[in-house]
Amino acid sequence: MKSEAKPRGRIGLWALGAVIVALAVAAGLLGRQIWTARQDEDRRAAALQSAKQTAINMQTLDHKNLQKDIARVTGGMTGTAKDQWATLAKTLTETVTKTKTSSSVQTARAGLVSMDRDSAEVIVWVSAISTNEKVPQGMPMSGRWDFELTRDGDRWLVSKLGVVP
Repeated sequence: MKSEAKPRGRIGLWALGAVIVALAVAAGLLGRQIWTARQDEDRRAAALQSAKQTAINMQTLDHKNLQKDIARVTGGMTGTAKDQWATLAKTLTETVTKTKTSSSVQTARAGLVSMDRDSAEVIVWVSAISTNEKVPQGMPMSGRWDFELTRDGDRWLVSKLGVVP
């Protein structure tokens, strides 16, 4: 009878070992899924924040610091967007300087249209108050931007911009 107890004990240990290994594999797989989901969420949040900040920067202009303001916007862009902004900035510089305009953002909202590992499309709505010599009390204005973003290392940069009608 003693010899029968040993095989059952071994089988029990093998079964317990197999269960422990299976649980460890399952925990590892679950951990990897959680880690990947967290990375995806961090990328999503970073892309949204970058797009939102770029739109805020584009709408926050002061004739007294205009070149700094324009440079701040350019710092969040790459590729076609940088070229588009350079063209727009020329017109803005002339107009903002001539009219002594200042604008500041009151509200900004961003929504993700699509995203993969290294690119995203984000729509941003911005509400601002703009003042100038003719309207010193300020006038509300708003705009919607469609930004394509490209990931550059750990930064998301606007690579193409468009106005949403």
